[in-house]
Amino acid sequence: MGLVGTDESGRKRTPSDRSSREWCEEALTRLDAGRPESALDAARHAADLDPGSEWAHRLISLAHERLGRDADALPAAERAVELARGSWQARLRLAAVLRRTPGRWAEAVEQAGLARKFAPEQPGPEVMLGDLALLRGEHARAERSYLAALAARPGDPTGAEDPTCPSDPGDPQARVNLGLALLRWEPPRRHHDPAWPVDPRESGRARRALEIWARQVRLLLAVATAAIAACALLLGRGAEARPAGWAVLLLLVPLTLRQARRVGLWTYVGAMLRRDPWLGVSVVSAVLSVVAFAAWVVLDAVRVPPSSLDPLWAGLAGIVVLGWPALAGVRALAESWRGRPLRALAVMAPAPESERAARRNVGVTLWIVLGRTWSVLMALAAGALAVEPRAAVAAVAVPYPVVRGYLRARHRGDPWLATATWLVVAAAVACAAGGLLGATPGAAWAWRAGLGALGAVALVFAVRGLRAWWRGGPGPWRSSLLMCDLPVGAGPSVALEPEVRQTFSYARSIVLSYGDALGPRVAGAVASVTSSGELRLIAETAAWEAIEADPRVAVFATDPLQRRFWVEVRGIARADSDVLRVTPKEVLVGEFPGRHQRR
Repeated sequence: MGLVGTDESGRKRTPSDRSSREWCEEALTRLDAGRPESALDAARHAADLDPGSEWAHRLISLAHERLGRDADALPAAERAVELARGSWQARLRLAAVLRRTPGRWAEAVEQAGLARKFAPEQPGPEVMLGDLALLRGEHARAERSYLAALAARPGDPTGAEDPTCPSDPGDPQARVNLGLALLRWEPPRRHHDPAWPVDPRESGRARRALEIWARQVRLLLAVATAAIAACALLLGRGAEARPAGWAVLLLLVPLTLRQARRVGLWTYVGAMLRRDPWLGVSVVSAVLSVVAFAAWVVLDAVRVPPSSLDPLWAGLAGIVVLGWPALAGVRALAESWRGRPLRALAVMAPAPESERAARRNVGVTLWIVLGRTWSVLMALAAGALAVEPRAAVAAVAVPYPVVRGYLRARHRGDPWLATATWLVVAAAVACAAGGLLGATPGAAWAWRAGLGALGAVALVFAVRGLRAWWRGGPGPWRSSLLMCDLPVGAGPSVALEPEVRQTFSYARSIVLSYGDALGPRVAGAVASVTSSGELRLIAETAAWEAIEADPRVAVFATDPLQRRFWVEVRGIARADSDVLRVTPKEVLVGEFPGRHQRR
């Protein structure tokens, strides 16, 4: 039971003797141990003992979220905000739940913005704002938020240190996701805008229908074109095969109608194609294939002289048959040259090795850099062989980025990556040697070795990808990049000890300190303490206007029963009807100097 112990008198304590905060601590321990169901029970015990504990409700929300129950996590997060309107952790917890709730994305951004306003010194709100931007594909905004989170780390209040310094790991989530922003990463549901008031599953079904239609159309037309061409060119039966082209076009009608009924969200299709360019290219290429195939069949049917139609005939057939593999090659090349992988490596490499997302993303990023290096070497080798062999000497410098990145990242988990990296180095050295040797017999062998090594790199990549596909693991491509999403809003709330409550209950004078455009201000106030641990203040109207702009305040009080005893509560003030509710962030307690302290 973990909660059984002894009190100060040595009496054995049972779980029923524990306080609400002790149950919260136990719930947090169970969450860290990966036991969300047990943590939920402990958090509910804490809420039953103290219904006004916003920490308990935050932990209930987090436990539900870890169990995949977002609908159950939302009421608890909203209740935590009601109990402590100035708690930045409660706002952050609510933002984390709202971002998974269809139609409430704008509220999630608003709650994360309030959390940043309440605690600008904390990295958590900036990380949340960065995640919200990253999930929408706003990479520049996400990058700024993550850099601000790294600059706000403890020990560097000025933010003067370089956030990309390898000696300081900083916030692991900010580092990993900053790397994704630098890579211009797109989430798995890139077609879906989280701000849309529709369920992602509905837009996913629409995307799936469009994708299946484009795939079926291109495959059907490619097979039909190849079959008809084979009948005409190899068997001499083009006239007999010609009606099959019309039959294929007729077959496309029910196929298209069937998938069109499955789309459903036609009002969002245009935006989906803009958000997911490769889906748009796939659909457009399918439409072009239909047009090209129809033109091919019609032009052949009207029997225009074949000599004038041969180039056009071959071109239309090439669009239908070769469009799909050409698109795949262009996409692979474009994905390799997207983003800034070297800077992403510098950011992600210092993250703790225990962070799974960091390890995976570093490996994928190294493969991306390797792909860039391979494409440059291939282009350089082809150009040198076609124009000037001595230009291949520059190949020796091409592998430097990938080798430097590999050594900096200290990535040891993928032997296939190491093999491909050193094959690229060998290819570069061999091609450079071939350029230096000129027209000698040794140059031919050097060129063969260099081109063979480049071919071996492609083979290693293919085998590595096939192995990942067979095992269902992450492959050496962008779709394997993983966003780091650590739980937020679990930290303890600031509790007011009995002597602090007593001070505010009996204090004759209470001073509220706040800031406005002209500097710090103070005002007299009347205060009381709620059961949930908040201060309720009655203060002058001028203070309300300034606090609306900057809610960070400090409240001072002295205990008339203990003359030398004083309390300072620093927190966040929020207007509620005719009072100010102050949620504590920090409590300072001390004594005034007495006669015994005089020198």
